[in-house]
Amino acid sequence: MITIRPAAPDDAPALAAAVLRNRAHMRAREPYRNEAYYTAEGQAERLADGGRRWFAVDGEELVACAILSGIVLGPFRSASLGYWVDGRYTGQGLATRLVDEVCRAAREELGLHRIEACTMFDNHASQRVLGKSGFEQIGTAPRYLHIDGAWRDHHLFQRVLHDDHPPQV
Repeated sequence: MITIRPAAPDDAPALAAAVLRNRAHMRAREPYRNEAYYTAEGQAERLADGGRRWFAVDGEELVACAILSGIVLGPFRSASLGYWVDGRYTGQGLATRLVDEVCRAAREELGLHRIEACTMFDNHASQRVLGKSGFEQIGTAPRYLHIDGAWRDHHLFQRVLHDDHPPQV
């Protein structure tokens, strides 16, 4: 049974094993990574970088990850979403479950107003996930990220979680 839970600092070894296992699977959608990225130490640094992560776990094995980064509160109350799914688990609805859980937590636990995400033009699977999870395409960004050796164009998406007033500071 697959469970979704927040990341913990001691998840670094399992996360390193997952990214190493999926290195070839994710290459076309990821920036260049140095060798340290694929180690428990490298993943421990990433877990401490200030983003909020959630993992999908099958037994003891980490099989998917989502991160909210660039979290801004105040009147903006927004963050950027990234996620990936183990190659053996694609096409099974896991990414949609994970994104839905992150959106729930972003609203209920973090009080965010909106989440943004982006996909390369040809990443139709991720675009379907975002659509199923209530995201709408809001634009395009030429040469947005350096992925797999080149600057890649991306579609931009957002999901507005609510229109409540932000807390007064």
